[in-house]
Amino acid sequence: MAKITAKRTGELIRKAFEVMFEHPDGLQAKNVLAEVANRIELTEFEKSYYPNNPHIRRFEKILRFGTIAPGKAGWLVKSKGMWTVTEEGQKAYKEFTDPEKFRRESIRLYKQWASNQPDDETSADDIDTDTSEAISTLEEAEENAWSEIQEHLQKMPPYDFQNLVATLLRAMDYHVSWVSPPGRDGGIDILAYTDPLGTKPPRIKVQVKRNTSQKVAVDGLRAFMALLGDDDVGIFVAVGGFTSDAESEARTQEKRRITLINLERLFDLWLEHYFNIDEEDRKILPLKAVYFYLPQE
Repeated sequence: MAKITAKRTGELIRKAFEVMFEHPDGLQAKNVLAEVANRIELTEFEKSYYPNNPHIRRFEKILRFGTIAPGKAGWLVKSKGMWTVTEEGQKAYKEFTDPEKFRRESIRLYKQWASNQPDDETSADDIDTDTSEAISTLEEAEENAWSEIQEHLQKMPPYDFQNLVATLLRAMDYHVSWVSPPGRDGGIDILAYTDPLGTKPPRIKVQVKRNTSQKVAVDGLRAFMALLGDDDVGIFVAVGGFTSDAESEARTQEKRRITLINLERLFDLWLEHYFNIDEEDRKILPLKAVYFYLPQE
């Protein structure tokens, strides 16, 4: 049977890094895989499908397996199906230009991560197959789950989404005093306090943007901050996320206290506080844990 070599795996991984370099904010794994397939000529073996899974090409599995070691080496971050090259990954790409050496170095660091002992003699095929397959399966499951959750949240009616944010704040022990009804809201969608009567500072002002087509820019952030008083805290929730300039503005702000929450962060908070949410309110975004067997590394 045809076999994928260490050099070939290294070529595929480096091509994936090339694709991700063009997207410094990250790129969905499925898009990375598709773009690599467009940029490199696949062998007949790589284009073939698994007999027991006729919907998956070997190429996709090969590249997913191949990126496990770079991920553990700190060269690549995988989060909710988004793949992003780190600074260490950029340095490694420039230093190890030979595909096989690039692959072997990632495996060496992976083994070091796993055992905390340097292992320069590790072969390119020495990663435990069962563990790799389990990790790859888990990654794909997480990507598919997040894709469905993301689509559900993006399609949620604006005021339902606004109520989801208010429900989350209550689960985090904030006291929501007002949620904007349909119509003009003057830039504030939710008011909340840290005590039931709202007698103690700070007052929490929340703006919710469900626009999925564009990120909130620095001008939009400044318009919201203009609505904050000296004792206010601002929370800006944006489904489309924020530009790097807006994130920098919030991070370096000294006069106004502001927290930015994108869709991924919102979901993480919902998951973290899920069991503090009333059972009826969980129906806004119901979740169920699914368990996978993951062999010890």
